[in-house]
Amino acid sequence: MQGVLEDALAKQPPGAEVASPTVVAGRTDAGVHAERQVLHVDVAPFAGRMRPAGRLTVDENGIPDLDRMRHRWNRYLPPDVRVLHASVAPDGFDARFSAIRRRYRYQVSDAPWGVAPLRRHDTLAWPRPLSVDAMNEASDALLGLHDFAAYCKQREGATTIRELQQLTWTRVGDHEVHAHVSADAFCHSMVRSLVGALLLVGDGRRDIAWPGRLLDSQIRDSAVAPAHGLTLVGVDYPPDAELAARAEQTRNVRSATPGRG
Repeated sequence: MQGVLEDALAKQPPGAEVASPTVVAGRTDAGVHAERQVLHVDVAPFAGRMRPAGRLTVDENGIPDLDRMRHRWNRYLPPDVRVLHASVAPDGFDARFSAIRRRYRYQVSDAPWGVAPLRRHDTLAWPRPLSVDAMNEASDALLGLHDFAAYCKQREGATTIRELQQLTWTRVGDHEVHAHVSADAFCHSMVRSLVGALLLVGDGRRDIAWPGRLLDSQIRDSAVAPAHGLTLVGVDYPPDAELAARAEQTRNVRSATPGRG
């Protein structure tokens, strides 16, 4: 998605050059969907030059009509990517570091026949019946500030300490189960690893305490759920006056020893 957006942004009238690469709220694994991704980009003020189809309206600061620009970008983008809103970012805003929360949904069908054909691209087929109660009980032990090394694909120099704020399961209809997951940030493959481990609890192949023991071990040994069942549903930010401070706080690598409790 980031690449095709940058291609669309590059097709600007003269004088509205993109001055930096885009910065997204969070990178997702290949195959993961997004309903509400957020990004920012630095641009040079529009110089008000002529364009082939007439003039592009700009304000006193050289900012063009962003509704018209959004329409222009969506004409260039493929049908599975859309810009829903564009605005001038407040001072101190950083799409990645100013965020206080990312929210995901994972969709699973435990129907004996698999997934309904029209849902096959966003819902995982699970061949065994799932206990929502067991998965919720197991999830409770994972909430809070912990080192999630056992649930992350580690990257050199990157911390795996995260604050997991929500991990709940709900049954939607007779054969569909949704996981709702939120945290201040996620490390690589973290949501899919959490879901994969808890599905094994839900179908009875692991006991309820197993995900917590795995967390304590800090040894990566969890099943990773496929990417297509996962959707980024939203990114939350603090009030405008707190954006810069939040970005500075996030950039500081966390080293506190997490606790269970």
